[in-house]
Amino acid sequence: MPSSRSTAALIGIALLGIALTACQDQASGQVVARSGVRLVETLSNPPIHGCHRFPEGVTHVENQTQSNLVLYTAPDCTVPAGGQSNYLDIGQSDQVASVTSPWLSFAFAPE
Repeated sequence: MPSSRSTAALIGIALLGIALTACQDQASGQVVARSGVRLVETLSNPPIHGCHRFPEGVTHVENQTQSNLVLYTAPDCTVPAGGQSNYLDIGQSDQVASVTSPWLSFAFAPE
């Protein structure tokens, strides 16, 4: 019966891996923020909960994480009057049009 024990152990390890991934509190990957061509910030494995404020307004954001995020023109992840937000899919980037305000914050979209 060594074969069934090995199989059971492999299944147990696989289930543990799935459970740990489901309980993850961090987005795997990076969020890269730029102002024009200048790098402003790179966040590695940021927490998925809460609002994340950029140190200054950014015009370009690359979502290199495994989670979707929402960009905001307000520093507190809200949409003020005349402001906007933008949904950014996994692996996508966004360029702000020159007539809009820069992105000041982001939050991860609920899954």
